[in-house]
Amino acid sequence: MKRISFKTNFILTVIFVIGSGFMLLWASNSLGDYWARIITLMAIYGIMATSYTLVNGVTGIFSLGHAGFIAVGAYTAALLTLPIQQKAMSFFITPLIWPLNSIQMGFLPATIIAGCVAAFAAFLVGYPSLRVTGDYFAIATLAFAEIIRIVIQNSYSVTNGSLGLKGIPPYTTIWWAWGWLLVTLIVLGSFKFSSYGRALRAMSEDTVAARAMGIDVFKHQLMSFVVSGFFAGIGGALYAHWLTTIDPRPTSLGIMLTFFVLIMIVVGGLGSLSGAVLGAVFFAFSAQWLRIVESPMNFFGLTIPGIPGMSMLIFAVVFILIMLFWRRGIMGRDELSWQYIYNHFSKRVGDQD
Repeated sequence: MKRISFKTNFILTVIFVIGSGFMLLWASNSLGDYWARIITLMAIYGIMATSYTLVNGVTGIFSLGHAGFIAVGAYTAALLTLPIQQKAMSFFITPLIWPLNSIQMGFLPATIIAGCVAAFAAFLVGYPSLRVTGDYFAIATLAFAEIIRIVIQNSYSVTNGSLGLKGIPPYTTIWWAWGWLLVTLIVLGSFKFSSYGRALRAMSEDTVAARAMGIDVFKHQLMSFVVSGFFAGIGGALYAHWLTTIDPRPTSLGIMLTFFVLIMIVVGGLGSLSGAVLGAVFFAFSAQWLRIVESPMNFFGLTIPGIPGMSMLIFAVVFILIMLFWRRGIMGRDELSWQYIYNHFSKRVGDQD
């Protein structure tokens, strides 16, 4: 099979990025605010899904605690960007602690700090949890995610407790979201195909063999968990400024969000960063389209009442069917590259001949 040269690959990638930029410019100016928000959400979900793929797919450890890191990033960025007057109005039960009550900064530094705080939270969770394996690790991370949510819910002097945060500046735009997604893919892609990434993939295949080859399994898993937590925090920061209001309900920044992201990476293919993005785009679009089943519908004069939560039931059924009959997902462990496209196109042409 012919190999695509580095120069050709680079030129095609630059053309693709520039073309995508023009497509986003057209979308933001022509499709209206509603679809612009959906396209923005696709990128936010893509960041969450790729960060989750690094742990569950590439490293091969089953975690259920990513919603906790997303929540940490969301609250950190929101507290740093909220106007001081808005903080005084929101924290009317218990005043916000110093120095958060007197800090207001720009969106970019707040987002980076949110990622760092989420990475630190991932370190605190991963350091003890990674000493157990398999189902025990999944249960431990799920418990830690719930602990984070409960702490947020009861820390009135920091997070405003169950009242949540409102009036968050709507800084997240198409450009911020897709720009951060590009950064995430570059960093995680470089990480995946580095020597560390090869060690992670070896560990995912056989931990015992990897350890016998001299790989420090605990160190590599912890590093993967922390890097993943950083980008989960970035996704949380973007998500908070897309919603403009956040609270610690399970349906908002709790276990349901983990379930959503898990659907994305299973649909896209466990172990594929580009597959995670495709799964995120699929989920974001389908979630909006399936809202019709939750509203009253008319069929030939017959009115069918909407059923709240029916879209989530449909997603659950799709998730089960994929796990049973299509475990590979869209991409499996492959990455969507120019070489991948060329190989499949050549194979398709060869089959036709």
